[in-house]
Amino acid sequence: MKAEIISIGTELLLGEIVDTNSAYLASQLPLLGLDLHFISTVGDNQQRLVNILQQAWQRSDIILTTGGLGPTQDDITREAIAEFLAEEIRTNPELVKEFERLFKHFKMEMPKSNLRQAGVIPSAQIIANPRGTAPGWWIERDNHTIITMPGPPNEMQLMWTNSIMPRLQQKLGTAIIVSKTLKVFGLSEAKVDELVSSFLVSTNPTVGTYAKPDGIHLRITAKACTTDEAQAFITEKERSIRAILGDSIWGTDSDNLEAIIGALLMAKGLTMASMESSTGGLLANCITNIPGSSRYFKGGVIAYTDSVNTFYGIDEHLTSRYGMISTEVAAAMALAVRQHLRTDIGIALTAVTGPSEIEGKPIGTICIGIDNGQRTSTFTKNYPGNRPQVKQRAVISALFELRRILI
Repeated sequence: MKAEIISIGTELLLGEIVDTNSAYLASQLPLLGLDLHFISTVGDNQQRLVNILQQAWQRSDIILTTGGLGPTQDDITREAIAEFLAEEIRTNPELVKEFERLFKHFKMEMPKSNLRQAGVIPSAQIIANPRGTAPGWWIERDNHTIITMPGPPNEMQLMWTNSIMPRLQQKLGTAIIVSKTLKVFGLSEAKVDELVSSFLVSTNPTVGTYAKPDGIHLRITAKACTTDEAQAFITEKERSIRAILGDSIWGTDSDNLEAIIGALLMAKGLTMASMESSTGGLLANCITNIPGSSRYFKGGVIAYTDSVNTFYGIDEHLTSRYGMISTEVAAAMALAVRQHLRTDIGIALTAVTGPSEIEGKPIGTICIGIDNGQRTSTFTKNYPGNRPQVKQRAVISALFELRRILI
């Protein structure tokens, strides 16, 4: 069956908030075996929403809406659906009592505008909202299903999990879709595409490539009657892909570099420290995002030329000869922070993040130093981009090189 999502709210069109609801629902629909063909965003305009509903009705079996169920005049989802289906909205007395009870519980006076949320059309079944006053609607008519959900993500997700997804599972039967993502680093998107080209034409499971900040992602998606059957399809395809890409695959699904590095350090009983120039502590921040990182991460230093020379004993002739953006200085920084914080490993980053070149080196030049007490490894990368992009790519590159050394 074909599904469609309609996100409602002018604030989405203005970019004031990000439409996380559609992303969440898009990740949930495959679990039900639903094919998502369209996602639409429409502002708080009743006629435009009616037009979108008419289009969705022609091309989709299940229509999911989020937003526009509040108590204010610009919340027009109920009115638009009523107009589209040619039904009259009537106040539901049970909902009114529930609202009165809720406001009394919180010792608040209920605004009259909240009564708009008690309006229901005859063909709609009410979906309870445990976290708010905006109930959802479940409408079935002429082999179509319209499901309305509130806009706040915490309300929408709980309603989906508690009420809507179980009901859809019962309605749709057992067909499901399962996905697994393989994460690749060290190969370009074009190279990955070339190596796995024979798999990209597969229909079940399907394979798709996506460029991400932490490398190239390969998503394998299988459709079957049971989870075990779909998983078997994926396992077989994954085995074939791994035979080609080998160690270039560094993780799957929700794996992240910081957690993998933390696990490697813990397993080996090693500690580390970092020194960063130009990335503003982003490397240390990524590492410490992992719970328990204090067991292996002993500190991070943000240092520029003067402080590198003055406080950490790096020969100023080194920086003057090679420049701050150099593998020689990165190596000295890694050694210095390892010795200063008495750790097993020191890792250092220095980069040209913009807005202009430094020392004749272009924006995106990244120098990495890693010292483990026995030898110092250095790496030079170049990832052009804006300042935040270069900083992020510098950190990801440093983490990948650290992972490679630890392995």
